[in-house]
Amino acid sequence: MTDIRYSDPNVTPPIAQAIPLGLQHVLAMFASNVTPSIIVAGAAGLAFGGPEQIYLIQMAMLFAGIATLFQTVGIGPIGARLPIMQGTSFAFVGVLAGIAATMGLGVALTACIIGGVVHFLLGAVIDKLRFLFPPLVIGLVILAIGLYLIPVAIKYAAGGAADFQMAAESFGSLKHWSVALTVIVVSLLLKFYTKGALSNAAILVGLLAGYALAWVLGMVSFGSVAGASWITSIQPLPYGFEFNLGAVIAVTLVSIVSAIETVGDASATAKAGAQREATDAEIAGATYADGLGTAVAGIFGGLPNTSFSQNVGIVGMTGIMSRHVVTIAGLIMIVCGLIPKVGAVIASMPLPVLGGGVIVMFGMVASAGLNMLTDVNMTRRNMIIIAVSLAFGLGLNLVPTAVQYLPGVVKVLATSAVAPTALMAIVLNLILPEEE
Repeated sequence: MTDIRYSDPNVTPPIAQAIPLGLQHVLAMFASNVTPSIIVAGAAGLAFGGPEQIYLIQMAMLFAGIATLFQTVGIGPIGARLPIMQGTSFAFVGVLAGIAATMGLGVALTACIIGGVVHFLLGAVIDKLRFLFPPLVIGLVILAIGLYLIPVAIKYAAGGAADFQMAAESFGSLKHWSVALTVIVVSLLLKFYTKGALSNAAILVGLLAGYALAWVLGMVSFGSVAGASWITSIQPLPYGFEFNLGAVIAVTLVSIVSAIETVGDASATAKAGAQREATDAEIAGATYADGLGTAVAGIFGGLPNTSFSQNVGIVGMTGIMSRHVVTIAGLIMIVCGLIPKVGAVIASMPLPVLGGGVIVMFGMVASAGLNMLTDVNMTRRNMIIIAVSLAFGLGLNLVPTAVQYLPGVVKVLATSAVAPTALMAIVLNLILPEEE
């Protein structure tokens, strides 16, 4: 049984226990943390396994660790000082991939910086905005994120999402699918037939198994690993500072949703680890840290950060509430982020390996949205909100020519799946009368 004193976030377990617990937090979120950078880099046209993509992967690891320290150690009012693990957010992938593909990474990362500042400022008023985001709205948004990303996962598993990759003769080959399915099968077996750290790291171990098979099949090249340095060179504004109002609005809207998700994770962490409600100061501090982590990451080429829900599950499973354990996890991520060879190894991973992993990850995102919707009373009103919001959000994404005459970034926003689903759900939830 877990010692009751570990329900205090300020108490540290013995170091021999704290380090493995911190590593467990890293293993649970590692694959999910680097995947958004790989997808957005691909949308921007960066060479797979090239130095620019490796750099973005490094920044994902480095600033996940730094943002985690903002949460666990804190600076003044910044940080919940709870065991909250930060990582690169999937919520932004649709919007950022669209912006990066049409306007470039400079515009996308500038929008991340400004969106992070707005996110930071939300910490002062987050409690007043929570009424806009009941479980119905948040569940719909998370479901839309997962459903939007699943086709990307299938393309990666089959050989890649770029036009030239889908046009290749090898696209959808048995060789690609055997690798992707190995990742899925190993991940599921470990998740449901093992316990502890191995179960929590199921997807990571599944990726390693798929990686090994891909290497046996001659699909892996380590050329970029040999050429990568041991210490990363951090560059401010690597793609410049390019302001675009539409891109900023798009990222800011998703930032608001991300802030509400963080409120939920802070509340769930306090409930799971200490059997109490999160205080107003903890919720505000979590939001401040979220926004600051996003803004600082954007300056150096990192994508927006958010709290990772799977790590909340680890707190609930272990019963260990110590924020210092997650601080150790953050330090491990920082070390990984400072070693480019780690990023090069990740970037050498063939796309079908990544595809097998993200089929599971993106499916779990959709499942998390469905799980949240199970807490919603399915009245006719709420079912109509779900139907119309998803129809608009996913429909416009599937048929982008339906809004081909909208201005550039508005079209990107309208076809991102997430933004129209969120906007429609918020508006309908405000204007449609409740049923008795």
